[in-house]
Amino acid sequence: MNQKSQKVWGLLLAAASIFIWGITFVNTKYLLKDFSSLEILFYRFLTAYLFLWLLRPKLEKIQMRDNIFFALAGLSGVVLYQLTENIAIHFTNASNVSVIVSICPLFTAIVSQIFLKEKHLSLWFIVGFFIAIFGVTLVCFNGNAEFEFNPKGDLLALLAGICWGFYSMFVSILNKKKYDRVCATRRIFFFAVLMMIPLSLLGWRLTPVDAAKEAAASDFVRSLYFNASQTVNAARFSKPLNWLNILFLGVLASGVCFTIWGKACDILGTVKVSCGLYLIPIVTVFFAFLALGERITLLGALGTAITILGLFISEKK
Repeated sequence: MNQKSQKVWGLLLAAASIFIWGITFVNTKYLLKDFSSLEILFYRFLTAYLFLWLLRPKLEKIQMRDNIFFALAGLSGVVLYQLTENIAIHFTNASNVSVIVSICPLFTAIVSQIFLKEKHLSLWFIVGFFIAIFGVTLVCFNGNAEFEFNPKGDLLALLAGICWGFYSMFVSILNKKKYDRVCATRRIFFFAVLMMIPLSLLGWRLTPVDAAKEAAASDFVRSLYFNASQTVNAARFSKPLNWLNILFLGVLASGVCFTIWGKACDILGTVKVSCGLYLIPIVTVFFAFLALGERITLLGALGTAITILGLFISEKK
């Protein structure tokens, strides 16, 4: 495959990931009716880990010291990024979180420049970022006459973007090792699931949730472990849509997309591919409107468009 075909292939892989990831905000918002944020995360990546074993049932020999990078990638890109994102969706709507998280390319560029000595912060990149920030601010208005800033949702979404910047750096380091893409992604998920087990055990000890216990818990703990309709019976697992959403998040959005995203980063470069995350809000806003009934206000649509404009300006040479 020549260089031009390689780039086209890399763009297609990145575009597929962006489209599917744009829908995940809607899937997560739906599952939050029956599952806690941590439960969704645990079931999603356990499913992804098992799927990747079926896809590539072999062990790959790696250097022992590289396990540090796999573990850090699992911590930053799965445990911290996905958990803060899930909790953010608990406090605000899916569209808001999607737009705010889409500014994470700047954090990817900053982290890469500081720790990997890669030069990405051009004048156009900075201008594009601030235009995108302005677009995010309009989205946070959410069609209200007065500015509505939700520190519980909006700041958690921003923190998720920072975590993704560090994840992208660790993936960039691992890409240079030339490990098998599926095996490398599976190992990242292994460390992530391993780190989630202590949190999950604590959550299972807290259930069933009685009214007094839930009322005494902080908002953060409630969003992490509890849910208004959460029960210890299997009723929520009997709903076909719950299973479909978990499988979509685990198999497609995690198992497949994390793998092909790593390949796209290897072909096109981590920072360039990460800029494509600006496009996720378009997908999310559309599907959130169809599936969740989240309204598309004129101000929200304008903010999303301005955020997307930031992508093209930041890519200008």
